[in-house]
Amino acid sequence: MSAPADRTFDAIVLGAGPAGLNAALALGGATRRVLLLDGGPPRNARAEEAHGVFTRDGIVPVRLKDIGLRDLGRYDVTVLDTPAREIRAIGDDFHVRHEHTWSVAPRLLFATGVQDILPRIPGLRERWGHTVHHCPYCDGWPNRDAPLGILGRHQEGHHLALTVRAWTDHVVLFTDGPDELSDEQREDLRRVGVPVVDTPILRVSGQDSVTLHFRGGERHTLDALFLNPAQRQNSLLPELLGCAMNDKGRVVVNEHGMTSVRGVWAAGDMTGAPQYVMSAASTGLIAGISLNTTLIHAAVRNLGAAFTKSDDEAGDTQPVNVQ
Repeated sequence: MSAPADRTFDAIVLGAGPAGLNAALALGGATRRVLLLDGGPPRNARAEEAHGVFTRDGIVPVRLKDIGLRDLGRYDVTVLDTPAREIRAIGDDFHVRHEHTWSVAPRLLFATGVQDILPRIPGLRERWGHTVHHCPYCDGWPNRDAPLGILGRHQEGHHLALTVRAWTDHVVLFTDGPDELSDEQREDLRRVGVPVVDTPILRVSGQDSVTLHFRGGERHTLDALFLNPAQRQNSLLPELLGCAMNDKGRVVVNEHGMTSVRGVWAAGDMTGAPQYVMSAASTGLIAGISLNTTLIHAAVRNLGAAFTKSDDEAGDTQPVNVQ
């Protein structure tokens, strides 16, 4: 099946979060003609500050994206405010439809991220990024020494409660029903002074604090609530293209960001990398450099030459091997 190509690029990057922006930056700096498809606001768009970001600690996440887009201005990087709608692999190229236009490139880099799936508790989503958070490394410092709650069960709730205690001694684990903890986990929490409340939560309210309303009329007010939400891929395109997925629904990549599909890379949260801004940006850089390396090697081979590899050097064009 053929598709018309309105524009041709060296690489198409899908997603303009930290991973996609840094990949496009690396590729643009390598003199590549790049198309960056911006699929919309970053996952942390509702967060008020991003912490742990080198030279930009405390920056508003949307502002960080604006800076990243501005940095691309000197390079041959075309940025379009639209996601990819369809991808067709035709020969050695990938044809990507965005709105009513097709663009083609021999290399793709996915940085489309994940979506957070919050528990269905009324009022929780409205406070996401303000008084309800995911990452203590991002939002622990503004809430240090404050009364904090953990929403979660079994191992995830146990682990997050023990972790958040590093920022405050005032931590309560709320399980919204049966805690699903082992006896050993309950004893762990008792030893470090974390009470467990298993009463079902009816709703969440509050402006600059968060109040949990329980069945029976009880209330508990905290400065903030932390939880580990379930997640799903923000785009179905990697899987539809044939990229291998692991049992957690993440795109499988090797250490260079290569997927199981030749010519396709992935970076950032969608691969299961640590979900921090700097980690996502780092994987984008690594994947971008790897992608560009394959273009360099291909160009050299077309001229009848080749790089001489050392014995311990990995192949430059081999995608991840999925057993």
